[in-house]
Amino acid sequence: MNYLSKVRLGTAILAFLLFLFIFGSLLCPYEPAATSLIDKNTPPSFSHLFGTDELGRDVFARTLQGMRFSLTIGVLAASIDLFIGTLWGTIAGFANKRLEELMMRIAELIYSLPYLLVVILVSVFVGTGFYPIIVSMICIGWIQMARIVRLLVKEARHAEYIQAAHALGVWPTRLFFAHMLPNIIGPMIAACMLSVPHAIFTEAFLSFLGIGIQPPAASLGSMVGDAIPAMRFYPWRLLFPASFISLLIFSIMLLSDSLRDHYDPKQRLIGDEP
Repeated sequence: MNYLSKVRLGTAILAFLLFLFIFGSLLCPYEPAATSLIDKNTPPSFSHLFGTDELGRDVFARTLQGMRFSLTIGVLAASIDLFIGTLWGTIAGFANKRLEELMMRIAELIYSLPYLLVVILVSVFVGTGFYPIIVSMICIGWIQMARIVRLLVKEARHAEYIQAAHALGVWPTRLFFAHMLPNIIGPMIAACMLSVPHAIFTEAFLSFLGIGIQPPAASLGSMVGDAIPAMRFYPWRLLFPASFISLLIFSIMLLSDSLRDHYDPKQRLIGDEP
């Protein structure tokens, strides 16, 4: 798949999901937590587009709510990772060798810890829910961004335009924001977008284990976990939330991969080969 095909397909899928994210409540008259035991485990129909679950809750309404949680957590966690990682990586990139070594050894020590184990432990001690999940994700999630920014800053420091600005006496803050940042922002955004699907998958996995978003709120991961025991008899309960998780991750991965190709000409040429 070439560069333009990735952009078009990823944008089309993500636009469809964002449309449901914004206007989905207008398409569904049911509340995600509303139960109706008379209608439990009914298959997809005109009244319930995605069917109902074991408590008669509308699967379409719960899938939309779960998708909103996933997108919000993914974007928010990635944005915080971008901010912390950019700050840490920039300081390390401009610092003297001793301070740089100290900062990166601290980051590598944290990064050496198993990611999911840290996330689970933080969730257990801090608690479960929306904000504890984000806190647990950013404990390690920012480190990869910090390493990328540090390398970009160190490489840009030796560029001729930076050397010229430095020789003219430009202040370090202005040097970074006015001259260096516009030239390294592209790879940073591409790396940030790659962390969004990772955060979405982590949230779904934690909710699947029961330590993520808690009932009565709906999460795509918890819906998958609840549907697995009954998948032979009520497959729609598993099919729709699992499909939305896959579509979310697939569309964002396509866009982030196309951004990486755009800022790496070698990768783009390889991807365009037949």
